[in-house]
Amino acid sequence: MGFSAKHVVFISFMLFSMFFGAGNLIFPPFLGQSAGDNLWLALAGFIISAVGLPILGVIAVAKAGSLNALNLRVHPVFALLFPFFIYIAIGPGLAIPRAGSLAFEMGAAPFLPENFAVSPISLFVYSILFFGLAAWLCMYPSKLIDLFGKCLTPILLALIAIIFVKSLINPIGSFESPKGNYRENPLFQGILEGYLTMDALAALAFGIVIANTLAAQGVVDFKKKSQYMMYAGIGAGFLLTVIYLILGYLGGASSSLGEAENGAIILSNIMTFLFGQSGTLLLGIVFTIACFCVSIGLITSCSQFFSNAIPKISYKLWVIILAVVSTAIANLGLTQILQISVPILGMIYPIAIVLICLGLMDDLINKNRYIYISVIGFVGAFSILDTINKVFLENHLSGVFDILPFYIEGIGWLIPAIVGLIFGYILSWLKRDSPGTKTDL
Repeated sequence: MGFSAKHVVFISFMLFSMFFGAGNLIFPPFLGQSAGDNLWLALAGFIISAVGLPILGVIAVAKAGSLNALNLRVHPVFALLFPFFIYIAIGPGLAIPRAGSLAFEMGAAPFLPENFAVSPISLFVYSILFFGLAAWLCMYPSKLIDLFGKCLTPILLALIAIIFVKSLINPIGSFESPKGNYRENPLFQGILEGYLTMDALAALAFGIVIANTLAAQGVVDFKKKSQYMMYAGIGAGFLLTVIYLILGYLGGASSSLGEAENGAIILSNIMTFLFGQSGTLLLGIVFTIACFCVSIGLITSCSQFFSNAIPKISYKLWVIILAVVSTAIANLGLTQILQISVPILGMIYPIAIVLICLGLMDDLINKNRYIYISVIGFVGAFSILDTINKVFLENHLSGVFDILPFYIEGIGWLIPAIVGLIFGYILSWLKRDSPGTKTDL
């Protein structure tokens, strides 16, 4: 079965909505205000990592056929454990409950009486409704292309377009001098900011939803499915790029409204300037839709993964479990969960990036399992030791890690990855006549 251009657009909309959460709304305006006159260079760097890495992740999964097939190129044990860490960390352990909390803070609390806005009961009732509706919609994953592609994404894009057009009619202000690292090296600083979104993890997780959606639409041929997944990734990347440019521009023009501690405050100031008190309502709707879309995408992808990994529990039961757990965490222990989940994310993110790179280089390295194992092993060892140092040793070993180039910037895993690549090549050369040098995946 062949897809029309319209189908490709709808799937691109769907993937875009699954990526575009509250964090994606907040990062670019803050970057824009900080970068000032160096906005466009900073945004170029941000797009390279915040858009490039996730879309390369989708393409890597598409080339391999599935995340499991990509993981098996390393080792069956890795293929069993690594996805669990990903889906737990970006699912019920962090992103899903955080989306519900942020939707309440930005989309509901500003319109409640003060005593209700700070009441735990209000958040409890809201999160039950929020995750209950999300779970109900997740029960029919084959319908997500209609929900996202034909409804939620067009609404979200239209709202952002209205905000942008209004800013052109009623200019907010002019760009000011860049701050901090954006003065000397805006491109590199933008790359680092985009790297910190950690959306490449979501790219690996969302691959299963896109693949299953295509299968539900009748696309079962491996090559066709991979092709359409790549198209969806590129389409979603284009939409993300356009929105990031708009949000970065708005942030850059907002300096005259006063400095702010984060992107949420910057957006609030912008909306009040452009639309008055109704701007708070419009921003609340944008945040709510963005958080709702991400929650649906994450609950769906996590449920599909866990139902495949543990078939005794059905997909629909997993949806209910994840919705209930996310509601509980959003209300009772989000701060504590963040203290655990954020280090785990920091530990697995470098592994995810090098796995994506190896998947894209698979033809070049000739499916060499030694290289997969060596690179993942070196980067994994570095990430685990770095996490232990930060979480349990209170950074007592940071002096040792500081020797690594780019460690302070958060890319200290780069040298271990290169060492692993060289070691893998040497090992495969020494074992070139031994069976099992290449994978048959």
